[in-house]
This record gives sequence, C-alpha cells and structure tokens, in this order.
Amino acid sequence: MYEDKTLRCRECGQDFVFSAGEQEFYQLKGLLNEPGRCPDCRAARRAAMASARASGERAPREMFKTVCAECGGEAEVPFVPKTDKPVYCSSCFERVRR
Repeated sequence: MYEDKTLRCRECGQDFVFSAGEQEFYQLKGLLNEPGRCPDCRAARRAAMASARASGERAPREMFKTVCAECGGEAEVPFVPKTDKPVYCSSCFERVRR
C-alpha cells in the first residue's frame, strides 16, 4: 500500500527517503503531514530543544510598540494591541489595575 518517497529537507536541503514503514507509522499515529526535515535535522532539532528546556532558556518574546491610553507615552506589550481596548504602559497599568 505504501511506497518509499524521496522528500527534500527544509532545513539542510538534502533529499531523504520517507520509507513505507515510516508512512504507515505516521498513519497509525494520526499524523497528517509528511516530515519536513531529514532524520539528522529532526534529531538535531530535538536535541537543541531538549538542551534549551534543560537549561531554562526560552526564545525572546516578541514585543509590540503602542501608545499608552492613560499618559500617551510609548508602551511595549507582548501582544498585538487591538484598537477597541485600551493598552497601558507599565506604570499606568499598575495604577489602573488597583
């Protein structure tokens, strides 16, 4: 039913074989997408993620600049501000929150 497929790794650009056995495993686990990385790149990514978790490292948070609704000063927030809700700088947020 399954046949070996040659895929291209999106990380390193090398071709790799997605074997019939792997395809069957993916189907049994309910995985819908073919792998995008070769086995070496998948292993390297898993190792890097495990290392980052073990050391407590996190990716830096993306911050968005906006104008404080209270004082009109510049504020940085970790979410995309919506126009229908007020956004406050840190000091104004502490005052408004109480």
